[in-house]
Amino acid sequence: MKGEQWLRPYITQYFWRFVIIVVLGALTLLTASSLMFSSGYLISKSALRPENILMVYVQIVIVRTFGTSRSVVHYVERLVGHDTILRILSKMRVQLYRILEPQALFISSRFRTGDILGVLAEDIEKLQDVYLRTIFPSLVALLLYAISITALGQFDLQFALYMALYLLILILVLPWISLWLTKKKNQQSQHKRGRLYQTLTDAVIGMSDWVISGRPAQFVELYENNEVEVAQIDRKLSTWARWRNLIGQTTSGIAVVGVLYWSGQQYADGLIASTMIAAFVLVIFPLMDAFLPISEAIEKVPRYQGSFVRLAEIEDAGKEMKGTDSSRIEKISEEVLNRARSDAHLKIDHASYRYDDLGVWSFQDITLDIPQGKKIAIIGRSGAGKSTLLKLIQGAVVPEKGSATIHGMDAHLYDEHIPSIISVLNQSPHLFDTTVTNNIRMGKLDATDEEIAEVARKVKMDRLIESLPEGYKTAMHETGQRFSGGERQRIALARVLLQDTPVVILDEPTVGLDPRTENELLATIFETLRGKSLVWVTHHLVGAERMDEIIFMENGKIEMRGSHVELMENYPRYRNLYHLDRPESFLKASD
Repeated sequence: MKGEQWLRPYITQYFWRFVIIVVLGALTLLTASSLMFSSGYLISKSALRPENILMVYVQIVIVRTFGTSRSVVHYVERLVGHDTILRILSKMRVQLYRILEPQALFISSRFRTGDILGVLAEDIEKLQDVYLRTIFPSLVALLLYAISITALGQFDLQFALYMALYLLILILVLPWISLWLTKKKNQQSQHKRGRLYQTLTDAVIGMSDWVISGRPAQFVELYENNEVEVAQIDRKLSTWARWRNLIGQTTSGIAVVGVLYWSGQQYADGLIASTMIAAFVLVIFPLMDAFLPISEAIEKVPRYQGSFVRLAEIEDAGKEMKGTDSSRIEKISEEVLNRARSDAHLKIDHASYRYDDLGVWSFQDITLDIPQGKKIAIIGRSGAGKSTLLKLIQGAVVPEKGSATIHGMDAHLYDEHIPSIISVLNQSPHLFDTTVTNNIRMGKLDATDEEIAEVARKVKMDRLIESLPEGYKTAMHETGQRFSGGERQRIALARVLLQDTPVVILDEPTVGLDPRTENELLATIFETLRGKSLVWVTHHLVGAERMDEIIFMENGKIEMRGSHVELMENYPRYRNLYHLDRPESFLKASD
């Protein structure tokens, strides 16, 4: 079953807690039934006007006992149940995080943001309902069904068998019909809700474009149309829910009439006292409270299955990323790890990779040699394979052919140690809604204030930060809105300096900056990262002359490679691209 690992392990781990919860749930309804039974008996007995209050004193005590114990048992049942489910929910979240975290480098290329948001916001939360609204109520109902039929059999075996068959309408028939009628609608509802998440995340990410283009009304209309589709499905489900409740209540009413008729016959035959008639009739109502929710509980199964499927897909993607278990057998020794942290010689030898076995190659037959301290630029248009190549260097993907090594060991074997070897400065580093100090300290959690001030000085942010009213304790605001684009990149660069890795990946860190800010930031980057290996991915050629080697990728292959001087001399295409990107260089060459 899809998602079995999200259900069975917790049932095994908390088996005895589950048993206690089911027993307490059954006891809650049994005490409620006993309360109704003894109350019915007390009412009937009192109606006969006993000569002395002592004649009903025992029944009064019993009613008070069951009335109090019902609340106590119910409280304990809810306490144990929710405590267990919250424990399971916290472990599910940790399990999901451990699946998502290794995929962080390429999760955006495999999953849509709306899908991930749906998993985080709905699926994990919904899985707690598997226990609270399906498993526990169903088990409690089955247990009470067995107990009530057994108890009724002590009075009249034939009638007990009739009631056993009749109550199967609530226990089996109505739940099956409900599941059959609503399965497709539930799946459609979940699918439509997923689309709503996707539409919403697209809107949040691209809200400025909607506004600038003057089409916010069109987005609102699109979103409302999607909401209407979901609402229509939910209305149909609600309509069936009302019919289901009507059928259930009618079935319960017939059961009450049947018990009333049977108990009257029992009294007429002299088998029970008249005071027992009300007792037998009233005991039906709390039992129906256990049987009626089964249909709703079973009806939700398709929603759980949809959640299981999505979680399983994410987990399968994580397993695929890690490769076979055999690729993880070899472990990195502390000695190799320490050497790699100081001398990270990167080598890619005839490596090829594609995301699907029959898909297009993201890159093919790539060979790179990056000894410690070398600076290379990887240039190419979008879709050329640059981003996937970066994932290969970071060990996030394993080449289908060839190899990718760091200090002689396969890059993916470094696993969680990669951040101590390779750091990344990308085009949109996230700045948190906290102080400047805390944002810089992300690079090294135990960094002192002096170390933070030193890296701020190196990235030329010290004077600006110190001029703020609260200095380094100044709040950045959400996504670092207090600062400009160039300033945000400098703070992110300060993190990288604190991280102090031998290799730094520059993933288009100057995108969106004006030419002057771009040149100033590049000058700071090359100055502060001197001695480190640089892998710079870019679309254009500003600063290309500073690199030891330039690689031009197209369609997953290296079309040109060499130093800036070599490419300018030997490749007219590169020369034209450079002059287009740097028109001032063309003017100087013409002069």
